[in-house]
Amino acid sequence: MIKIIFVCFGNICRSPMAEFVMKHLAAQAGLEEDFLIESAGCHPSVGTPMSNGTAHELKKNNIPFKRRTSKELLDSDYKKFDYLIGLDRSNVRDMRGICGGDPDKKIFLLMEFAGERRDVDDPWYTDDYAASYRDILIGCGALLEHVKRAEKFL
Repeated sequence: MIKIIFVCFGNICRSPMAEFVMKHLAAQAGLEEDFLIESAGCHPSVGTPMSNGTAHELKKNNIPFKRRTSKELLDSDYKKFDYLIGLDRSNVRDMRGICGGDPDKKIFLLMEFAGERRDVDDPWYTDDYAASYRDILIGCGALLEHVKRAEKFL
């Protein structure tokens, strides 16, 4: 089983969006049983509900989701997950700090999988959930293809 956790600042906008987009893409590929996919935040207000903007964008794009509340990335998550995916470079720095570095090279920036070294903009500040969704869809699609090749299970 491949274990992926998506991480942003508060775990209310981008990382839950990425979690549900990736679950949907894995299901479309018939691989949902091969993945454990979660999300967390580096600095969440634990228990805060997922943003309405994220829920609206997922619904608009026919991505199944469950309402969830934010949770914190823990140092123990480094051992639990195969891929720890930050939505922006600040998240990646914070993830390395929380996890005590990245000795096994498991921490990545999402858009790197799509060949781009850039952040997914935070819709909490931009209010552009559609733009974040487009980037997350591209990044998650590329991540899925990477994992399929790297793990050689297809």
